[in-house]
Amino acid sequence: MTPAAALPMGSEPRVPFVPSSRLPDPAVELLDPAFAALRLYGGTVEQLVTGLRWAEGPVWFGDLRCLLVSDIPNDRIVRWDEASGATSVFRAPSGHSNGLARDAQGRLLACEHLGRRVTRTEYDGSVTVLADRFDGQRLNSPNDIVCRRDGSIWFTDPPFGIGGWWEGEPAAAERPHGVYRLGTDGRLDCVLDDLAGPNGLAFAPDDRVLYVVESRAVPNRRIWAWDVDGAGRLSNKRLHVDADGAGALDGIAVDLQGNLWCGFGSDGRAGASSEALDGVRVYDRGGKPIGHIHLPERCANLCFGGARRNRLFMAASHSVYALAVNVQGA
Repeated sequence: MTPAAALPMGSEPRVPFVPSSRLPDPAVELLDPAFAALRLYGGTVEQLVTGLRWAEGPVWFGDLRCLLVSDIPNDRIVRWDEASGATSVFRAPSGHSNGLARDAQGRLLACEHLGRRVTRTEYDGSVTVLADRFDGQRLNSPNDIVCRRDGSIWFTDPPFGIGGWWEGEPAAAERPHGVYRLGTDGRLDCVLDDLAGPNGLAFAPDDRVLYVVESRAVPNRRIWAWDVDGAGRLSNKRLHVDADGAGALDGIAVDLQGNLWCGFGSDGRAGASSEALDGVRVYDRGGKPIGHIHLPERCANLCFGGARRNRLFMAASHSVYALAVNVQGA
């Protein structure tokens, strides 16, 4: 197996990663028999990239066979090439970018903490600002982003990037923690402002349900669900997942069967074992935990990609990991 590519300016894991020599990989844990159908017997966790300071917001570019990942404190977007295994810097500075996605035309969308804005990279490489204010007030620090099939762009806006010098720079919040919808007509609407630390978000395979992580909920982190109509209006709010205990939810992705794959780790509460919690927690479409992928680092965000959309890419603290699974990303 090709060793993971390491980039300078980062922090190496304390213990070098060693892939499992056993099959099935014991790092892929069944919490419920239903997860067995999603696991590939020969799929093992691989470390693709290391040496990052805080890996976030992965997005797959199938036309280029590459993965882009934000390295927030290092103010750069890193590119991993599937064909060669090489890692390079795609953009630096990146505005301390966090969440990344592609729009309906395949252009790169980025949540940038430093400029407190959402941008789009055009085909010629120029950058267009899509949103940086609402009702005359600056956004906080756009965090995660997704494009719905109708072309509308949805993003979360907690204040994480303005809380210090690590993921941006200190600044006063001007807006409540929010979730926004940017329509194809350029209109920006705040669709939610009642969550504590809205973080990862994703749509169900049919686009009729929106899931949002409430990452500062007390006592437990949660995932909420809403029905979404054709005009983007939300209704029927309901609790979909309660992390229960010390688990911290972050970025999320949905597969074609409606299962949620969630970046997971310890939230630092007393008695919590980060070693047991770090990785990816998988919930079925009813919100029941069915599987866990154990990683040596806390996982912040993830996405599906690869030629068959069944390779799970996991941005976890200082590294990027991958695992082939038996289901495709939605």
